[in-house]
Amino acid sequence: MFFDLVSKNSKRDRKENGLLFSTLVISIVAFYLILSLSHQDVMIFLKKMESDAVNKLMMMIPLFYGMTLFILFFLVYFASRYQIERRSHEFGVYLMMGMRRYRLFMLLLFEDVRNTFFALITGIPIGIALAEIISLVTVKMVGIGIVEHSFSISLEAIIFTIIGFVIIKFMAFAILSGKVIHRQIGELLNPRPAGSKKQHNRIVYILSFIFGMIMLGYAYVMAIRGLSWYNVRNMLLTYMAGFVGIICIFYGLRSLMNTIAKKNRRKQTLHTFTFRQLEEAVIQKSASLAISSILMLAGLCCFGSGIAIAKYYGTIDEHIIDYTFAAYQNDEADNIRETLENSDYARLFDTIFDIEIGYIRKSEDYDNAYLMPTVIDELNAISKTANNTKREDIDILLNNFSYTSYPYLISQSGYNELLKLKGEEELSLKDNEVCMYIGRGFNNENTREILNGIIAKRPEVSIDGEPFVLTGRLYADNIVVDRSITLSFALIVNDRVFEEMTLGETEIYTNATLSSSLKKEKSLIRTVMDANEELNGSGLVYESYLQNMGRTLFYRVAASYITIYLAIVFIIVANTIIGVQFLTNLRKTGRRYQTLIKIGASYEALCYSADKQINWYFGIPVIMAAINSIFGVRALFTGILSGRTAEDTLSLMIISLAMILVMCVIELIYIIVVRKAGESYILSLMTLEREE
Repeated sequence: MFFDLVSKNSKRDRKENGLLFSTLVISIVAFYLILSLSHQDVMIFLKKMESDAVNKLMMMIPLFYGMTLFILFFLVYFASRYQIERRSHEFGVYLMMGMRRYRLFMLLLFEDVRNTFFALITGIPIGIALAEIISLVTVKMVGIGIVEHSFSISLEAIIFTIIGFVIIKFMAFAILSGKVIHRQIGELLNPRPAGSKKQHNRIVYILSFIFGMIMLGYAYVMAIRGLSWYNVRNMLLTYMAGFVGIICIFYGLRSLMNTIAKKNRRKQTLHTFTFRQLEEAVIQKSASLAISSILMLAGLCCFGSGIAIAKYYGTIDEHIIDYTFAAYQNDEADNIRETLENSDYARLFDTIFDIEIGYIRKSEDYDNAYLMPTVIDELNAISKTANNTKREDIDILLNNFSYTSYPYLISQSGYNELLKLKGEEELSLKDNEVCMYIGRGFNNENTREILNGIIAKRPEVSIDGEPFVLTGRLYADNIVVDRSITLSFALIVNDRVFEEMTLGETEIYTNATLSSSLKKEKSLIRTVMDANEELNGSGLVYESYLQNMGRTLFYRVAASYITIYLAIVFIIVANTIIGVQFLTNLRKTGRRYQTLIKIGASYEALCYSADKQINWYFGIPVIMAAINSIFGVRALFTGILSGRTAEDTLSLMIISLAMILVMCVIELIYIIVVRKAGESYILSLMTLEREE
């Protein structure tokens, strides 16, 4: 009989409180995904190239795990408190019928154990399946190949998921059940009336709202302009200003609810009642609504910026060459080419070519080996009429150009091989012509547009006192496969001038592209990995596309996995808090709905009023978070990404806005779930019962 009652109550709780059960399942899935990260194919693959970075990321997993336990404890506590309070009358009846308090405690314990068990057996398989889907998608995206995928289950992740979840559930249960067991029977039978808070003069709320907007504006100006990223003090001020701003805005919303309640009283069903309910809810819970909005803001920013950053790192470097072999003397370069072109390795490559770079050795005046006064004058002239953004870019260029008096030179023949691989027109420079080269990390769309406009005028420059003219356009293609060498500024000259200016003292980089026939047989990654195994026996020192891709892929994984994980945690906590608060408040004001029923209010009218309250109760923090997230994501781009992303800011923001919209759709699902729960409770009130 006792266990039948446990089974019946447990099943009813899961059915009637689907919001809580779904939240618990999502929490379990999130636990498993983050804990099983080290067993996913992409991380196993990354350990081969970026082992140090991956190990550091793995060392952070316990930190995220502990932080999640802390946050989800409060989630489980508040959600379970609603469930307990909803059944307080039932517990009082049990005691009235003679059930002993320790028996009631055991009833609650077994119900909680049963619900926890069902949440685990539901969440863990979903987590395992989702981890496999993510692993399949990522191996396909990065080119490892699905054939390289192997199904895996992380036993360690399952164990720690169960341990963590059971710990927070037991702690929440111990606190809440203790409160229930020690309540008097009369206190259990009669629900606590809704509390009230003192109302202030309307001007107080208006001033609070205005002050909050000012503080929030200050926070976003500091973050977007990059000032908050200068030091810890500025960052702390920015966070405090944003936090206080949102709190004050929600505090000031009390006046808005009052104003809406006074208007259009006769045009809508139960209009005044609806907004008086909302006004009271906002008065009592403005701080918690503000906290929920901040959590939503954090979730939207994590999700939007994380996906955009992952996308950015996926397209940050153009893939042209597959291998680079470094040589610092001509005989070394000859040995490299001889080794690569012999019968053992020649089949691996379609193209093998050298790129030579070197300083202007002919000149002994290092401070004036290269001068471009005409270009500097043109930049200063453009700066006077440019907008603020372009003026900042010009200032950066002028600062960088002040350090270009002794630049690298790049041989035309080697650079032409790069252009040929890209399918672009090759250079044919005269003895008095040079092309400007600025690495991808040191220019953006604005600077390219400005410099190409200046170069089109063929300005005169000086190399070792000899006159040259800039021609062509600005070039920025990576001259090696990885970042072993990154040129911030260089000049491309024809081979005769190159030999004359460098006096033969050059650095030679032998680049190679893999055989297209081999890449068709296997995935690109597998082709490179197999080629690496063969080249390891050659004695050559090389860097492959895997090094560059491994670093980029690590950034993508770190950005996408971690930020999406945090977004899930923040979103489910925020929505569950709001949903539980509303449903709790609905029960506390249940007598008001019963009074409306007695005077003739229909079920449809009451549901319309409750649904409208839910829309506003969720809508206010959601809309506030969505608007703030636009500025928040932009601020994150300023602080996290490098300066070369200025040209990509618009596209990244579009991606972020799309992700924010997806999260808002998820918010709509939460609203629908809470509306269903509210309508179910109102239906239970339609049958009027005799009061105790």
